[in-house]
Amino acid sequence: MSDFMDKARDFADKHDKQVDQGIEKAGDMADKRTGGKYDQQIDKGVDMAQQRTGEGDTGR
Repeated sequence: MSDFMDKARDFADKHDKQVDQGIEKAGDMADKRTGGKYDQQIDKGVDMAQQRTGEGDTGR
């Protein structure tokens, strides 16, 4: 299992922009499905996830 996690981390490091875009899309989908009811919480989660992937936040 640790080999998989290492590969996932390497991918996120090498493709930070794409990972951040995917996280952003997931947040947008969640906003749409909840009718914007949890917009602030979703945005906060998206920002936190983007900061933890790769070498920095390239989203927004």
